[in-house]
Amino acid sequence: MRTRHLGDLWLVSALTLGGGGIGQLWGDTTRDECIATARAAVDGGVTLLDMAPSYGQGEAERVIGAAFDGKLPDDVHITTKCRLGSPAPGAVEATLTKSLDESLARMRLERVDVFLLHSNIIPDDYDASAYAERPATIWSLYEKQFRPACENLVAQGRIGAWGLTGIGIPDEIILALAESPKPGVVQCIANPLNSVGELKYYEGPTRAREIIATAKSRNVGVMGIRAVQGGAFTDGVDRALPDGHGVVADFNRASKFRTLAKELNQSAAALAHRYALTMDGVDTVVLGVKNRAELTDCLNAEAAGPLNADIMARVDASFT
Repeated sequence: MRTRHLGDLWLVSALTLGGGGIGQLWGDTTRDECIATARAAVDGGVTLLDMAPSYGQGEAERVIGAAFDGKLPDDVHITTKCRLGSPAPGAVEATLTKSLDESLARMRLERVDVFLLHSNIIPDDYDASAYAERPATIWSLYEKQFRPACENLVAQGRIGAWGLTGIGIPDEIILALAESPKPGVVQCIANPLNSVGELKYYEGPTRAREIIATAKSRNVGVMGIRAVQGGAFTDGVDRALPDGHGVVADFNRASKFRTLAKELNQSAAALAHRYALTMDGVDTVVLGVKNRAELTDCLNAEAAGPLNADIMARVDASFT
């Protein structure tokens, strides 16, 4: 598998195994199949595993613990996250440490390579009512509490670096990328519609390409996420969702995209992943696969190589 530098951290495989699928968020699977999928991903050349406590209430992390029993191969890196929200300022470091401790216990590890803020950053005076189910982190807590706490965890050797899930208010993400200390990694939307679907809680465009470009200008590693937008850019949504759901809306917009994929003799998911892998500035694309069949499709897509400019343009045109 191709490798790329993840910002100024280390070389990483072009594909990353995400925790959503093996945490059983994306359709039916089993723990045994998820364990097998995690092992097959590493055997297939994947060198980054992207986990979080919120993926199946810790299930994805437990899968990693069961799959590798605390003995990751030397070249395999791992992340986890904390949905911090906005606790009292004096509670931030303790909240982060507790979340990290619990994640490490589930994964049977002593450290992670990257620890990411899993909540959106919002201005201090922002109306946070839209974030009731996914509490956001106000800017002053990010700047004065989260960053120093993460720097302390780096100094203690408990994490290698820290980063952001960059799908929130674009101005806040870009400001965070511009300041020092900067994050080592940012997770960015990487799909033809620049869509994060139902996870968008603010007005206006996502400005996903601008965020990626800003990250690259600062040598911050870019992990491309939502390549298939929760299943919207696949041959068929794999779970029951209500009408009007962000994934359903994008799936309905993608009919011409699916037709193009058939014309090119590949699955819609393979084409979407190849598109994300070809995007400027994306270092690694995070997979949401839940079984070995989906994983194999993605591994084959990466092996097929980048899309040429004509196909990229045809993908873009399929959504107009």
